[in-house]
Amino acid sequence: MKILDLLRDYFPEKKILESVDIENVCMDSREVKKGSLFFAIKGGNNHVEEAIKNDAALVVYDSKDLLIKDEKAILTEDTISFMQRLAKDYRKSNKTKVVAITGSNGKTTTKDMVYSVLSQRFRTKKTQGNHNNHIGLPYTILKAQPEDEILVLEMGMSGFGEIDLLCNIAFPDYGIITNIGESHLEYLKSKENVFKAKGELLKYVHSENTIIFGDDYYLKNIPGIKVGYGDENTFKISEFIENDKGAQFKLAGKSYQIPVNGEHNVINASFAVALGLKMGLSVSEIEKGLEEVELTPMRFQKIEKGKNLYINDAYNANPTSMKLAVETFDKLYNKKVCKIIVLGDMLELGEKSEEYHKNIKDYLVRTKADYIFLYGSEMKNLCSVCQEDKRVHYFEDKASISEKIESIKEKSVILLKGSRGMKLEEIIK
Repeated sequence: MKILDLLRDYFPEKKILESVDIENVCMDSREVKKGSLFFAIKGGNNHVEEAIKNDAALVVYDSKDLLIKDEKAILTEDTISFMQRLAKDYRKSNKTKVVAITGSNGKTTTKDMVYSVLSQRFRTKKTQGNHNNHIGLPYTILKAQPEDEILVLEMGMSGFGEIDLLCNIAFPDYGIITNIGESHLEYLKSKENVFKAKGELLKYVHSENTIIFGDDYYLKNIPGIKVGYGDENTFKISEFIENDKGAQFKLAGKSYQIPVNGEHNVINASFAVALGLKMGLSVSEIEKGLEEVELTPMRFQKIEKGKNLYINDAYNANPTSMKLAVETFDKLYNKKVCKIIVLGDMLELGEKSEEYHKNIKDYLVRTKADYIFLYGSEMKNLCSVCQEDKRVHYFEDKASISEKIESIKEKSVILLKGSRGMKLEEIIK
């Protein structure tokens, strides 16, 4: 069923619905063009008349202060709630299979890998950018076409009930939980609560279609298809090796390659392999999907600038992902280059934030880095316990870090790792 068919059911009295065509869906008024269904959310209400002038097919808005008489305008109690309802009905009316991915780390990389693998066989769409919340997920569903066979949805959350809401809209057929980490401890207080919040997915997906990281303390006893390095897993990862160009591993007796580094990214790739096999793909299709994967920026992204190579892993950070990034970087680029680690604050860690930042020292002291540059108010806590390490330098601003990197005459490889709010990518010039 098409979106327009649902709207006709919702508003049988609206004659305009018999003569318009919806060609695209948008939330940004700057993207409105002929045939757009425009959802005016919050400030978007200020652009309703502009959207109509730009030939939008329909405009959904919720500002009762506006007196829009144009028949293309639909006034609702709440635009977001309306969009959620429409997305839920649209999803239920079509045969598209939904893959839901959640977890503390690796959601986006797993999504990209699953999408690339499944696209080898099926007409597949995926969550774009950071559209993984109560607004972005229904928006993603509404942008899909009825003929799409697979929709890969990333599900983010910061508290209880949010995954439940997203699943109640998307009704996933398959589910992946990547791990349970320290994300959102500021709100959820403990990893047990993170597990409960992420685990809201489990009541929507049958265990035979649920893929989880079997080495995770909180997930290992959950029924489902388990992926990991331990012997108890359904799919045991083995023969992991990597170089500066990527990683190779074996799963279910077959070898696979990915163009990104890290044991954690091999786990993400293994989720895609397990799901691909579950859905009937051949090994050659899965191999091709992994080799051709296009990762969302800022996930161990390699950027060359002049004589320097930046490893931009600065989309987000928590204690687990910080440790994995540093340890992966430590194994790479150890020939005739200057190695620099730049760390920014890990945000939303709650009352244990100071402790988590100081604990970075435990593995940082063992790295082969020539320089370690710290930025952010929380990283002052790490700097305070690293004063004897002459490689460690604290900076008050990112411009000073850029200047310091540029002053180093040697060819350098620089790892950038920090939470999204730190915007460490601004160091790259």
